Parts: sequence; structure tokens; C-alpha cells
Amino acid sequence: METAKSRIILVDDNPSNLRAGKNVLSEKFAVFTAPSAAKLFELLSDVKPAMILLDIEMPEMSGYEAIKILKAKDETRDIPVMFLTGKTDTENELEGLELGAVDYITKPFQPALLLKRVEVHLLVEEQKKTLKAQQEELKNFNENLQKMVDEKAYHL
Repeated sequence: METAKSRIILVDDNPSNLRAGKNVLSEKFAVFTAPSAAKLFELLSDVKPAMILLDIEMPEMSGYEAIKILKAKDETRDIPVMFLTGKTDTENELEGLELGAVDYITKPFQPALLLKRVEVHLLVEEQKKTLKAQQEELKNFNENLQKMVDEKAYHL
């Protein structure tokens, strides 16, 4: 039985960039595209992505403004965001990472590198979820163990 593909939302105002990104990623992921940050937010009402790839320079709302909104909302705060942009200077890369992006890739991108980086970040996210679940199990186990110790001590 094949597992469902992870969902990726790719946001870019340039249709050729959307096509190029979708062509690279759609072999391994279910890729949804949005030509603007406003369309991204509309899409998020129907699609819960494993990751968002976000351009920075877009009309109406920049990728920087969009990530601030994403990180401020409980329902989207934990979705990893990767910038995929033509801005190649260190200051922009640093700003993107400081705003909460997990990575920053410049265009034109190398297809194999883009695919690998997405895979790596999704693996890290999966491992974080596993660790969180294990931490919760351990906490519950310790609480139950403490109750048993307290009850034994009470009966002595």
C-alpha cells in the first residue's frame, strides 16, 4: 500500500517558476501552487501542507510579510517555510531565517538540491513529531509510576 504524498505549497508570482518548481517536486510530493501570498492564505483553508516554499518579492504582499502572518497563527505556526527566491544577498537570507524560515534557496535553483533539501526538512519535521510523542509517553509513564510509588508509600 502506497502512502499519501506529503503536500507542498509553492508560492511565486512568476508562472514559469511555479511550473519549474512543480515539475521538480511533483514526483515525490503533492504540489499545490499559489501565484500570490493572498492565494496562499486562501489555499490554506483547504490544504494542510507539510511545507511551504515561498518567494520573497511578490506584488501586494512580500514573502517576509506572509511568513510573519504564518508564524503568528496557531494553525500555521509549525508549518516549515523555505524561501525560494531570486534575492541572493546575505542580508536577505539572514532576515528570512530570522523570521522563522527553515531554509533559504536562491533561484535559479538546482533541481536535485531543491528536492533533497525539501526531503531533509520534512524528515526533520517527522523526527520532531516522533520525539514530541515519545516525550509525552515518557511524561505519562513517569506520572503513573509516581502515583504507584505514592500509593505504596501511603499503604506502608
